[in-house]
Amino acid sequence: MNKGTPTVTEMQVIPVAGYDSMLMTLSGCHAPYFTRNLVILKDSAGHTGIGEIHGGDYTCDALKSCIPLVVGQQVGKYRAILDSIHKASKRAKEDDGEGIQSLDISKLKFVVKAEWAIECALLDLLGQYLDLPMCELLGDGKQRDQVETLGYLFYVSDKNKAKELNYLDESDSSDPWFKLRRQEMLTPERIVEQAQVLHEKYGFRNFKLKGGVLKGSEEMEAIRALKKAFPNGRINIDPNGAWSLAEAIELCKPMEGVLTYIEDPCGPESGFSSREIMAEFKNKVNLPVATNMIATDWRQFYHAAALKSVDIVLADPHFWGFGGSVRMAQILNDWGLTWGSHSNNHFDITLTAFAHVAAAAPGNPTALDTHWIWQDGQNLLNDTPQIVDGYLQVPKKPGLGVTINMDRVMEANKLYNSLPTHDRDDAMAMQYLIPNWKFDSKKPALVR
Repeated sequence: MNKGTPTVTEMQVIPVAGYDSMLMTLSGCHAPYFTRNLVILKDSAGHTGIGEIHGGDYTCDALKSCIPLVVGQQVGKYRAILDSIHKASKRAKEDDGEGIQSLDISKLKFVVKAEWAIECALLDLLGQYLDLPMCELLGDGKQRDQVETLGYLFYVSDKNKAKELNYLDESDSSDPWFKLRRQEMLTPERIVEQAQVLHEKYGFRNFKLKGGVLKGSEEMEAIRALKKAFPNGRINIDPNGAWSLAEAIELCKPMEGVLTYIEDPCGPESGFSSREIMAEFKNKVNLPVATNMIATDWRQFYHAAALKSVDIVLADPHFWGFGGSVRMAQILNDWGLTWGSHSNNHFDITLTAFAHVAAAAPGNPTALDTHWIWQDGQNLLNDTPQIVDGYLQVPKKPGLGVTINMDRVMEANKLYNSLPTHDRDDAMAMQYLIPNWKFDSKKPALVR
């Protein structure tokens, strides 16, 4: 009789790509394609476990280097496997430890930890072995059957200005949202229309606008319009630290009864870190402050907490790990603070993983971000979890509770292999809008 849990017999790393809209952020605008890396594990019990993480060759190579540390190990020793990966790894030469407090996208690959895709796949296998959903293996177990999500709104530029980039055209779609999401949306009226169509399709009641694109005063006009259209909704904005401290105070002080919280309103300046600057912001403005930029690891969180810089930590499992994100949720709940999760362009494997992490988060998390609405329809799963009435449904089957469609995965891999570059570059498409455009963490993307 074999003792212990099944062992990992195979680990595949498959880079994949999908289609994106011309979404605007402080760092520029999204390219026509986004990339991700998938981890697919098989074990001696015949189960398949899956995980998804950010894209790019750096992350892909990091994952492949982990194969000898994973294959042959017992699934139940997933913590020891991750520990062996951490002890074997070292910081890349170009990683200066600054993280993304200035939203330098080139450094995002150092904040994201490749091994969390392995953790996800191992937890998927362990859940299948134990006949339990993944969320039962995290923290204190499952806390809820569905997870509140918000409508993640973006300014969208005109893809016809960059025709040779071949952005996906869905103008002939019968789905009102699919049709709208590839169109130009740069005014308050269009942002409200975006929210209304999302409310109809997914039932969202709460919304977040990605700022750092237009002048702050113009973006606040959109926020006021959203609040007028959804008076009972929780409305937030995330300018990614684009505003100076003085500007952030000037913009946000009048919005104390309109915004529910403000995410990363300002960044480092005058020799002070974002954590110090945001502590000063909180002294002046009576709004909860959220972040996914200034507390992306435990050391950063220590300083953010000590300075009382933030009220809401958006602990993306791809930054913190699955166990780490739930551990953050437990600490925040004990301290009277709030947990949530940020997101990036992703497929439905990540959507499922977010559902399980949020299902295990104690207390009253803030509504989760998800980019899935912008990728919806590009399914890599046969049984993608649905967002119904504003809530993401948590799968009830063992492990992640979903099944991967390898035909679709290989199509996405074929697209990945056809691309000239695999790293995210938000400056590339901006050249079609503003020639010689360069990223400036203190200037909104369209303010030059």
